[in-house]
Amino acid sequence: MSYVGRFAPSPSGPLHFGSLVAALGSYFQAKSQQGKWLVRIEDIDPPREVQGSAELILAALKAYELNWDDEITYQSDRYFLYQQQIDEWLANGQAYYCQCTRKQIKQSGGYYLGTCRNNPPKIIDECAIRLRMDHPVNQFTDLRHGDMLIPDALAQEDFIIKRRDGLYAYNLAVVLDDIEQGITEIVRGADLIEPTGRQISLYKTLNVEPVNYLHLPLAMDENGNKLSKQNHATAIDINNPKPTLLMAMTFLGFQLPHDIEAKTVSEIIAWGSQNWRLKQLPDSTKITAKFSNEAV
Repeated sequence: MSYVGRFAPSPSGPLHFGSLVAALGSYFQAKSQQGKWLVRIEDIDPPREVQGSAELILAALKAYELNWDDEITYQSDRYFLYQQQIDEWLANGQAYYCQCTRKQIKQSGGYYLGTCRNNPPKIIDECAIRLRMDHPVNQFTDLRHGDMLIPDALAQEDFIIKRRDGLYAYNLAVVLDDIEQGITEIVRGADLIEPTGRQISLYKTLNVEPVNYLHLPLAMDENGNKLSKQNHATAIDINNPKPTLLMAMTFLGFQLPHDIEAKTVSEIIAWGSQNWRLKQLPDSTKITAKFSNEAV
């Protein structure tokens, strides 16, 4: 099967250094295997989205010469796909309505214990929809880090696939999209290691072979916080991309040649695609970046 990878940012702000690392890692992995690299905008959570962010993200990718294959996909255009699958599961009993609140779940130990599984609410207004966990996954193999363990209580939990506010859950949307787009391998940040078990369980529920996973190290600031939009990470410079690009490639373990600064951004990206190796990635899943958010 031909390699198909993807970069799937949420439009909650412009690209920052941490998201650039994820974009580069997924791009280099795809191109090193002569594969396709797709871009998907994961805009299924309007309350968290910032107007104009999708356009800023795409402009940044272009500035860094991360050119995608095929058309951009937007999750907001695919609600019908998610609802169709949910309706099928509701009809056959694989999914059910749940009225339990976060407070109730916290009081029961922090994990959902299946309260509504066999006794669903009669009134479904403002209810979430959960998936029966018939295929719990408490371990998976990461291409760089080997066997990754997931707590049993989390693995066995019937998790939400549609929120009580009517929004579709990330785990459901991302798996259905990856299957529909023919994604063969997922390269992303290590902050998404924990949900990987749930996503593999969805593949199993759908009777589809799970994809491979590679989790890249997270860039941390000097205070030990992940560089993220939530932590107000500064947008990367799209007018002078080369310094940040080289910094991100160093972060990903490249041993850069001394004359690389004389090359164009396009030439640097081509060099990275040719010289990318999984063994170059750091062992740690978290690395303190040698600069503050303001310096990026």
